[in-house]
Amino acid sequence: MHFTDLGLAEPILKALAAKKYANPTPIQTQAIPVLLQGKDLCGIAQTGTGKTAAFALPSLDYFARNPKPTPLQGCRMLVLSPTRELAAQIAQSFRDYGRFMKLSVEVVFGGVPINKQIRALGRGIDIVVATPGRLLDLIDQRAFTIKDTEIFVLDEADQMMDMGFIHPLKRIAKLLPKDRQNLFFSATMPGEIEALAAQFLHDPVKVSVAPQSTTAERVRQQATFVNQAEKQALLNLTIRNEPIDRALIFTRTKHGADRVVRFLEGAGIQAVAIHGNKSQAQRTTALQAFRHGHVKLLVATDIAARGIDVSGVSHVINFELPNVPEQYVHRIGRTARAGAEGVAISFVADDERPYLKAIERTTKVKLDIVPLPENFVEAVRNLPKAAPQRKGREQTPEQKARRADGQRRYQDQQKQQPRGTAERAHRPDGDAKPAKKNFRRNRGGVGAHKGAVQKTGGR
Repeated sequence: MHFTDLGLAEPILKALAAKKYANPTPIQTQAIPVLLQGKDLCGIAQTGTGKTAAFALPSLDYFARNPKPTPLQGCRMLVLSPTRELAAQIAQSFRDYGRFMKLSVEVVFGGVPINKQIRALGRGIDIVVATPGRLLDLIDQRAFTIKDTEIFVLDEADQMMDMGFIHPLKRIAKLLPKDRQNLFFSATMPGEIEALAAQFLHDPVKVSVAPQSTTAERVRQQATFVNQAEKQALLNLTIRNEPIDRALIFTRTKHGADRVVRFLEGAGIQAVAIHGNKSQAQRTTALQAFRHGHVKLLVATDIAARGIDVSGVSHVINFELPNVPEQYVHRIGRTARAGAEGVAISFVADDERPYLKAIERTTKVKLDIVPLPENFVEAVRNLPKAAPQRKGREQTPEQKARRADGQRRYQDQQKQQPRGTAERAHRPDGDAKPAKKNFRRNRGGVGAHKGAVQKTGGR
C-alpha cells in the first residue's frame, strides 16, 4: 500500500513526497482509515513504529477539509506528551507534514519562561502539543482553554502513568468538550492503562500491530554479568570495541548519568548527559549534538527513553537495568528504527538478576549471555579517574559564546578610553557616578543610626 491509496488531502501527499515517504507502516495502514472516518481509536504499537504520523496525517486531513478560525486562547487539536523532548518532536512532525497548509503549531512545556507561551497561545492555535503540567499551569492562569478542542490525542499513555500523571490526566479529561475525536496511543496495555483509556474514549476501534511488551525483532540483545563497581571499566571497553555509530547509555538515576559522563571524559571519551536536573537549554543542546552526530554517546535516564527519536542509534547500553520490565522495551526501542538493525547490551550486577528474569519473562526473549572481555581485569586496574565535577551551573555553547563576545567588547572599549576614565566607560550616559562617602562610626560606641539621632536631637 502507498500513502496515495489512503485518500489523504493533496497538501499532505505533497509533504510526504518531499520527505520521500511512500509506504505507510502497519500502524499507519490500520489507524489512518479509521481516523479519517472520525472514529475514536486506541492504538497499541511499540515505540519506533510510526505512531506520530498515524495520528498526525488524518488530523491534518481533517483540517484541510474543515477550515475554520482558531478559537481565542484555545486550540482545535490538543496532543499530550509525557516528556519535553517528545513534545518538541511531535510538534516538528506536524510542521513537516503540514508544511503546505496554513496551520499554526505550538509546543508548550515546563523548564522555559511561561510568558512567551501565553503570548503565542493568546491569538488561538490550530494544534497545541503539551506536557500535562505546563498545560494545567496555563489553564490555571486563565491564559488558555481546551473547551473548543475538536481532536484530542494522548500519546505514550503508559509512560504518562509511570511518571505519575494520572491525576492531571483525570483533571484534563473533565475540561475537554464532550463532542470531540479521541486518539489514544500506548506501547503497552496493562489493566491500569485500559482503565485510563475508558475515561477518554467512546466506542473506540482497537488497533494493535505488535504483541504486548514485545521487543524489536531486529535488536540483538545480550547481557554480561559484572560487579556494580566494575561496570565503568566494562563500559569503556565496550565503547572502544563495538562498532558504534551512536549509542544511548541508560542509568537509573540522574547523578549516575553525570558520574558515567565524568568517567568517560576522564578516559578521553566524549559524551553528554540528559536528565531532569538539566535545564531545558542544556537538554536541547545535548540532544541536538547527539542527533547531528557531533557527540556519539548520550547518557540518559528513563525520562528520555520515549523522547528521543534519532536515526542511526546503533547501540543501546543498559549501564543499569530498569526495575520495570516494560521500561526495558522502551529503552531498546531507541535502536533498530525505520528498518535498521541494532544492538542492546545490558550490564547485570548481582542485585539486578531478578530484573533480568522479569525482563525475559515479560518480553519472552532470552538474552544472550556474553562473558567478560579477556583484558577486563587489566581495564579495572587501570581505570582512569573521573573528570572533575564542573562547579556552578553548566553553560550552553551559545551562552559561552555570548559571554566571550561581551568580554572582548569590554576589553576593546577599555583600550580605547583615555587613562582615568574607566568608570565613565561603564555608564551608558557618560556620567561618572560620584564616589560614596564612608560613614565614620561614633567613637563612643553608639551605632551609626543611633549616633545620628542623638546628634540631631541635640540641636
